[in-house]
Amino acid sequence: MRERVVAQGTFDLIHPGHVHYLSEAASMGEELHVIVARRENVTHKEPPVLPDRQRRDVVGALDVVTAAHLGHEEDIFVPIERIDPDIIVLGHDQHHDDEALAEALAARGIDCEVARASAREPQYDGELLSTGRIVDRILSERGGDDADAEVEISDVDGG
Repeated sequence: MRERVVAQGTFDLIHPGHVHYLSEAASMGEELHVIVARRENVTHKEPPVLPDRQRRDVVGALDVVTAAHLGHEEDIFVPIERIDPDIIVLGHDQHHDDEALAEALAARGIDCEVARASAREPQYDGELLSTGRIVDRILSERGGDDADAEVEISDVDGG
């Protein structure tokens, strides 16, 4: 069995898909380190609503997680170099190109395997396994125009 595993993601709203991903990643080694993306580095989808530290703290509170780390402000490989994993496990639907990531790791002298977690199918009708779908449901059921729901930018700036 491999010893040190890294998983990574945004983890804006923790849902059963995240729990499945992190549990599967944890089963591949003795330690699971999770790198939580900083808000300013999330460019492939809507940026997270929750602050960076809050998302990191929630992920770190999960029993399967050995340690949760914030991503680096400029270089995604800095925390990977520091953690020195044996394997990096990507989520089943993450946008990363497995081969390109493996090549980039090798170019930096990081010797680790890249794997993909399996998808988790819904266990019952109405189960939501996507942050986007959860947000859509909230907006649909609670409305998006409520003045009381406004959040100041200082609450979401990734602090």
